[in-house]
Amino acid sequence: MAIQPIQGASPFLKTEMTETKQAVTPNEAQQNFASFLKESLNGVSQAQAKSADMTNKLILGENVDLHQVLIAGQKASVTMQLTMEVRNKAVEAYQEIMRMQM
Repeated sequence: MAIQPIQGASPFLKTEMTETKQAVTPNEAQQNFASFLKESLNGVSQAQAKSADMTNKLILGENVDLHQVLIAGQKASVTMQLTMEVRNKAVEAYQEIMRMQM
């Protein structure tokens, strides 16, 4: 049985380093942020779908390792928890901005 290396915790943690950055217009920043959110949510959705698929295969008696099913379930759970925490922080930041006096 081959041991698989540990993958990154989440697609949220992927970052790219660049040596020099050009000024980004507000419209480009908005599009980049929107695409980042979309990719991140797709990653969460894929993790949940994989977990559900593996669980169904296990229930139907197909040849699936129990520990792989449990790992997929935990990955889906952790990515969902991370997504919820990011959402909570974003809402909290928005509320704080709305309370600011100008």
